[in-house]
Amino acid sequence: MPRIHILPHPDLCPEGHDIDARRGASLCESMLAAGLAIEHACEMVAACATCHVHVRTGGASLAPPDDEESDQLDNAWGLDAQSRLACCVKLRDGDLTIELPRHTRNHAREH
Repeated sequence: MPRIHILPHPDLCPEGHDIDARRGASLCESMLAAGLAIEHACEMVAACATCHVHVRTGGASLAPPDDEESDQLDNAWGLDAQSRLACCVKLRDGDLTIELPRHTRNHAREH
């Protein structure tokens, strides 16, 4: 069972958060199930880049991004070499450390 460590984020989880997730689940679904309100404007179909995250450790245990994810990542705010879309990341056995970007490309966040 992979463990996901979310680094502190001033709005979504000021203290950080740890999640025990099931293998094969998406990172986005796992974070939502744990009560972390990560944005996912396209309902997790890799069409908006609002669920953009930075995989700070454990990224080698994940499958590489496919073409669809790579194309959408170009639209993410604060893109770096460790950027992924949480809706596209399928968890494997490895633990992850995730950093949530300060901003997203979604101008009107729904609560």
